[in-house]
Amino acid sequence: MFRKTLLSLALAASFVPTLAQAQSALATEGPWLVRVRATYVQTDNANSPVLGLGQVEVQSRWIPEFDISYFFTDNIAAELVLTWPQKMDVTLGGADIGSVKALPPTLMLQYHFMPDAAFRPYAGVGLNYTRYSSQSFSIAGLDTSNSSFGAALQGGIDIQLAPRWYLNADVKYVWMNTDVTLNGAQLTKVDINPWLFSIGIGYRF
Repeated sequence: MFRKTLLSLALAASFVPTLAQAQSALATEGPWLVRVRATYVQTDNANSPVLGLGQVEVQSRWIPEFDISYFFTDNIAAELVLTWPQKMDVTLGGADIGSVKALPPTLMLQYHFMPDAAFRPYAGVGLNYTRYSSQSFSIAGLDTSNSSFGAALQGGIDIQLAPRWYLNADVKYVWMNTDVTLNGAQLTKVDINPWLFSIGIGYRF
């Protein structure tokens, strides 16, 4: 009985370093990570021509981005990607026809591959919701739909600069679209589907 007790204690003790190591990132840095990023929105615009006038396209541009991550474990985190409504210029056959504002919050579920290393790559999958507003077009009666839902994919890396501070590089692909209507009749569906290329700074606490 005494030998069995010692063996049980020895086995239990052998798991202590493993558990401590598995919790080290959370214990030393905390579960929250906030980042500010500069993001280039490169739109796909794979759309059909409208009435022989060419494609309706949303133009690529730089936008500011702010995101908040919460680590459930060292490897698993959720990230909420935010900005404020961004003005997107719209063209028809290459000619400027106006603009629309888009607010595209995205919620990602991530896996972080090396949570205790100086270089910390991750991958994510999630859902985007885009709210369109402030539509302003030079063609009378032209309008867009109010919102869209779409999937999102993500890959990136956090590079430790100092305790709790990180340089971040990130790329996302988002399925995003809107219906274009003229006096209530649908003309086309614009598949914006942007690539989002980001660089920024993060702080964990």
